[in-house]
Amino acid sequence: MTNDDTTPRTVVPANVNEPDRIAFGLTFRQLAIIGGAGLAGFGCYRTFGPILPPAAWIAAGIVGFAVAVVVAIGRRDGLPLDVWLKHGFALSRSPRALAPGTARASSVAVVAGKPSIPAPLRSPVTSISPAGVLTSEGTAKVLIACGTTNIHLRTGGEQAGLLDGFGRFLNCLTGPAQLLVAAQRHDLSVYAQATADFAPRLPHPALASAADDYAGFLLDLDAERDPLRRQVLAVVTGEHAADTAVRALSGLGVEAAALDGPAVTSALASAVDPFCPPAPGPRAVPGASITLRSTP
Repeated sequence: MTNDDTTPRTVVPANVNEPDRIAFGLTFRQLAIIGGAGLAGFGCYRTFGPILPPAAWIAAGIVGFAVAVVVAIGRRDGLPLDVWLKHGFALSRSPRALAPGTARASSVAVVAGKPSIPAPLRSPVTSISPAGVLTSEGTAKVLIACGTTNIHLRTGGEQAGLLDGFGRFLNCLTGPAQLLVAAQRHDLSVYAQATADFAPRLPHPALASAADDYAGFLLDLDAERDPLRRQVLAVVTGEHAADTAVRALSGLGVEAAALDGPAVTSALASAVDPFCPPAPGPRAVPGASITLRSTP
């Protein structure tokens, strides 16, 4: 006899992405760092041994070995310490000012007597088709806008079905995928204005008064609080993988739809500047001709 209200549990190894341990509980990268430091120290001793007394070489060897062990085993901000130091060195030598396009002489800024020219900001996205297929680092990717579902309010059998459906979604992927969950400030003034504009057309004065009060409530809420909206995007690899992923997500009871070109462009623009409110209307796909029709 089974109990449908039992919460299903799935055991996922925590070290699923951990590299293999070669010797002494250390990976090949860690052994290479420690062994490289040891070989470098031995080479210095063979070359410059007579210059310093043995006690100095022993002290220098202990310090060098300790530094190598810390760099090999230590971690910082979720990264191995050697990778963190490599990124820090690359950041220290990279330009502080980045701008789209190519730097021009007119955009030179003088800092402490030295001219600082903004470096071009290069995006990994090279093209976006009108259908919504973007090319990043030579690979076609599709963005899918997803809703959410509450698994905690389901019974044990329903939770097991949702987990199985999410597993089918993962199994249908033919390449790397990414799930992006972002919270952005939601502008309620647009809804308040739409409610106020529609209020005079209501059939009863009491309804119109209630609509006006509701519009005022939305404006007060927008002014006094920071309402947020949640955006969930699934990025799948492959031009033809969107339909399969949408069907798999729809099977979970989640609203899912592949984004077209203007929607993908708007999503990328919001990701670059998340604190700026989205521009009204659709955005033009990069490379498309923009025409403006003026009305008298």
